[in-house]
Amino acid sequence: MNKEIKDKIFQKIKESDRIIIARHFRPDGDAIGSSRGLERILKLTYPEKTIKLCNKDNSDFLAFLGSEDEEISDEFISSSLAIILDTATSERLSDPRALNAKYVIKIDHHIEVNKYGNLSWVEDYRSSCSELIADFYNTYKSELKIDKYAATCIYTGMNTDSGRFCFSSTTGETLRLAGLMLDYGVDIENLQANLDLREFKVYKFQADVFEKIKVTDSGLAYLYLDQEMQKKWNLTREEASDSVSLMSSIKGSIAWIAFIENPDKTIRVRLRSRFMTINQVAERYHGGGHDKASGATCYSHEEMESLIKDASEAVKIYKETHNDWI
Repeated sequence: MNKEIKDKIFQKIKESDRIIIARHFRPDGDAIGSSRGLERILKLTYPEKTIKLCNKDNSDFLAFLGSEDEEISDEFISSSLAIILDTATSERLSDPRALNAKYVIKIDHHIEVNKYGNLSWVEDYRSSCSELIADFYNTYKSELKIDKYAATCIYTGMNTDSGRFCFSSTTGETLRLAGLMLDYGVDIENLQANLDLREFKVYKFQADVFEKIKVTDSGLAYLYLDQEMQKKWNLTREEASDSVSLMSSIKGSIAWIAFIENPDKTIRVRLRSRFMTINQVAERYHGGGHDKASGATCYSHEEMESLIKDASEAVKIYKETHNDWI
């Protein structure tokens, strides 16, 4: 079945002279990696086609992979094939104009709660959308071209969205496809330096934020970063959001949440878990995502407190009904 869908996608690519590639807003490594990797593969393979990224925001954290500042006209979009990557719901598009394309293809690895577009290839068991792009290349590698840059982008997406290949979504096929990308010359040492190295201020911020982590009676860990604290440490959006990882190693806390206040006073929510699923909580608060890595939005502190209560209760129920947690 999926081979049939991939064949249809490949045929649409062959038929199209204009192609735009879109992703979700507030991009992570997978969104950037899959979109830039596919863009590069198609440009190498079809130099006669006009292929552009269609997004309205960038990621400072992933700037080493290149910028996305090209302007695209409404006319170009309406006459193009759109390939939308790593975007579960159309509301999360970085540039919603992508939906106005002549033909829309969705390629994603999130649980499908919002069907959109003319053709959809969704495999929610995959570790990343970048893994799907690697699979797509592998399926048609006798016809497609790739280089070190494209492989680096795709490997970056696979690496970051799988938790360095440690999340439960990592399979033997994930590692085989990652190995295929490595065969094209990915410089792992340089890549990991770009992903791992932090400004010294970040470590001082982490020392400060450890004092603010709270744990509920059931074992839910959470923290709240207001605008004042973000400004105090001059944090980028990515640096503030990455604070969720500071709680990942607390023994007995099988779910943890970072609440990050936005300039408009809405609250970005990053939910993570091990053993138990957490996406069902995110879906109640204007969000969703993977079963153990989700995002949401709270529009008030009362809503944030409600989310904490619901998540804590979910942790309690899981612990009472399972004995596989640590």
